[in-house]
Amino acid sequence: MSDYDRVASAIAFIEQRLTDQPGLDEIAAHVHLSPFHFQRLFSRWAGTTPKRFLQVLTLERGKHLLEQSRPLLEVSDALGLSSSSRLHDHFVQIEAVTPGEYKSRGRDLQIRHGLHETPFGHLFVAMTGRGVCQAVFIEDEDADAPLQELQQAWPLAQLVRDQVATQVVVEAMLGTLPDSARPLPLHVSGTNFQLAVWRALLRIPAGSVSSYSQLAAVMGCPQAARAVGNAIGANPVAVLIPCHRVIQQSGALGGYRWGSVRKQTIQVWERTRLELLQGN
Repeated sequence: MSDYDRVASAIAFIEQRLTDQPGLDEIAAHVHLSPFHFQRLFSRWAGTTPKRFLQVLTLERGKHLLEQSRPLLEVSDALGLSSSSRLHDHFVQIEAVTPGEYKSRGRDLQIRHGLHETPFGHLFVAMTGRGVCQAVFIEDEDADAPLQELQQAWPLAQLVRDQVATQVVVEAMLGTLPDSARPLPLHVSGTNFQLAVWRALLRIPAGSVSSYSQLAAVMGCPQAARAVGNAIGANPVAVLIPCHRVIQQSGALGGYRWGSVRKQTIQVWERTRLELLQGN
């Protein structure tokens, strides 16, 4: 079992046993580690202690998450963070793939790609000269799938492995890009409606959540919650296009393309970092 698998298993255990408020010893035993080693492993991967994770998860569970949500159009500076210590990933802008680019099937296009370890698992990243076109979490058994999908989508493109170039995406995700860095563009393909949904997702402040119906209402199509959900499920760029910030109207977590445990982990990680930065 990898370190990520242990942490993911621990998070799932905490979520399932939330009402029992499991202690460190009990959670560590679940993943067959000593409390000391588990505390160090969990803190390194999740960015907080198991106890603090449990506290935040308890606070944010269910409807309380929805009740604490800020308005969708609230800008990041309303979080009270200075520009030098902002939580939100560097400003992200979406550039759509043009019909001509799509029809060319990637001719004369170079796509750089890399595989990176993050606190949320392995992330496959691909980017053209215009921006990030793909960022997806993968499991060990599916390690080759993203590259195959990329080749199918852009059969005439030149694919180049470049860990250095794609590292900037991980830095943007974790909020470690320097403030002087240029805005990070996304070069993605989708219908006009999908692109509108993905742009709306960018307006949900870090550490906050929205419901599918709220997002549909803000977009001016309140009856399209199901279509909004489908567009969210097609999101090609994890975390930077923050589909993890959308939950069900009831307060339930809802689905996630890369697994509900990972969705919960990213939500709590964002909330914890936000609290730490606001406390500075």
